[in-house]
Amino acid sequence: MSEIYPTYVYSEMTPNPATMKFVADRHLVDEGTIVDYLEPKEAKGSSRLAEELFNFPFVKGVFIMNNFVTVTKTDGIDWEMVKHELREFIQRHLMENKVVVQHIPEPKPVQKSNSAIENLTPSEYDEQIKQLLDEFVKPAVEGDGGAIDFKSFNQGVVTVSLRGACSGCPSSSVTLKSGIENLLKSKISAVKEVIAEEL
Repeated sequence: MSEIYPTYVYSEMTPNPATMKFVADRHLVDEGTIVDYLEPKEAKGSSRLAEELFNFPFVKGVFIMNNFVTVTKTDGIDWEMVKHELREFIQRHLMENKVVVQHIPEPKPVQKSNSAIENLTPSEYDEQIKQLLDEFVKPAVEGDGGAIDFKSFNQGVVTVSLRGACSGCPSSSVTLKSGIENLLKSKISAVKEVIAEEL
């Protein structure tokens, strides 16, 4: 008889109407680990849970971090029709499997349009920007089922990447401009703008 890992999962809406956060009462991956699957082939050999979630015809993205899984759905279906089925499926999988991510995939390469970022030398403000994001922004973003990563600072422009529920969220541009940009500008005079890199 296979071992059972008692796990409770509840669902939570996020600011992004296309995503739903499924929160477990145990950690699913190590602290600081973020896994973002945008298509089924990325999940293959990496996470059986993500692989199986992509078998649902309406699932188009799976994001795993800390103690939650954020699922992105297609437009043609309402959450009310599928959230209970998904919650039960995820809970059953977690009860039967202690390990959720078997293999961490390699980070996705930066898109060509942002290849200039790779050649940037670190600035004197990088550490201060990262500290502000870690302290004031990351907890709220993670609470909404997403993640934010600092990418670069160049000529007054801070570039970040948004993942999970934050990627493609209609309110993320407001959060970027009225929240994150205002915070960084108030603390660091050299910051003029914050933009999000599209993954």
